[in-house]
Amino acid sequence: MKLSAPIYRLKHQARILSRTEDIPLHEALDRIAAKEGIPRWSLLAVRMSAASTARTLFAHFTPRDLVLLGARPGHGKTQLSLELTVEAMKSGRQGVFFTLEYSVTDILNLFKTIGEDPAVFRNAFEFDASDSISAEYIMARLTTVPPGTVVVIDYLQLLDQKRENPELVAQVSALKTFANERSLVLVFISQIDRSFDPSIERCPGLNHVRLPNPLDLKLFNKACFLHNGELEVSAIS
Repeated sequence: MKLSAPIYRLKHQARILSRTEDIPLHEALDRIAAKEGIPRWSLLAVRMSAASTARTLFAHFTPRDLVLLGARPGHGKTQLSLELTVEAMKSGRQGVFFTLEYSVTDILNLFKTIGEDPAVFRNAFEFDASDSISAEYIMARLTTVPPGTVVVIDYLQLLDQKRENPELVAQVSALKTFANERSLVLVFISQIDRSFDPSIERCPGLNHVRLPNPLDLKLFNKACFLHNGELEVSAIS
């Protein structure tokens, strides 16, 4: 997300506006946010925080990583995964987004939500919403991408939804080998089971990953979990 000035300068502008026009600071902040194309300051702050989260998370990634990114519905895992591909592209890498959930229009709208112009990344970003997405399909599509490419797979639990596809553990194992050979970063978006209780734990964990079919989570080497804007990152050993 690009702003006309750093956050601290925008806040300074809001304080000046509040004094000169004798209006409450929160109203002045909202006016400044509106000039940035966002209706309220609170939304601007959330989006900047999300962008910062993506930068922080991206810094943890290295080629050959298999990353599990989990959250309950509505907690921003798809947006964060797109922001991760944006961070990759800004650093000179490529980003590929495979999804069995979203359309091209959905993703273009999500680019707008995070304040990015997809046209800027047209030579570095690939989007695939084929009904044929599976490990075999993904590997075939990635044969020519350069090392360091960040690949998002949306989402883990749908890879073996078709009976003709291999079992989930076989697909993830194949993708792990492929990522190692090609020096790619694979990010798997994951569903979280309803057993997660936010009144007890700040974020979900590996024990809350929804697994309708058997899968050894040690195939992943990193895990990221989101809830209410909180992020937890851990290594899996």
